[in-house]
Amino acid sequence: MSVRAAFRRIFRRAQPGTVRVHVLLKGRIGRGWYDVDEDLVLPDGATLATLLESAERRGIRLRDAIAESPHLAHTIMLNGERCPVETNLGRPLADGDEVFLLAPLAGG
Repeated sequence: MSVRAAFRRIFRRAQPGTVRVHVLLKGRIGRGWYDVDEDLVLPDGATLATLLESAERRGIRLRDAIAESPHLAHTIMLNGERCPVETNLGRPLADGDEVFLLAPLAGG
């Protein structure tokens, strides 16, 4: 991401009645390569479940990524904190939150 894009994201405020959540998804997951770096604008009171639904409607395949690599459901990060999906679907999101999913790498 460019410095200009980073500043725009930092200083951009959500409209009243909404929250802006940044979604990062990187790496090879299942049979596909994922590279998502987007902000989603959600209604106030949005939860992790709302985010998954909204991402799906926008073509961001978070649910597919989790289905293809089930361990990712336990390693999703919300603001740098591990946030297992099933136990946090009702967790409220706030303006400026960041959801991050990084596919594990292996090699030798």
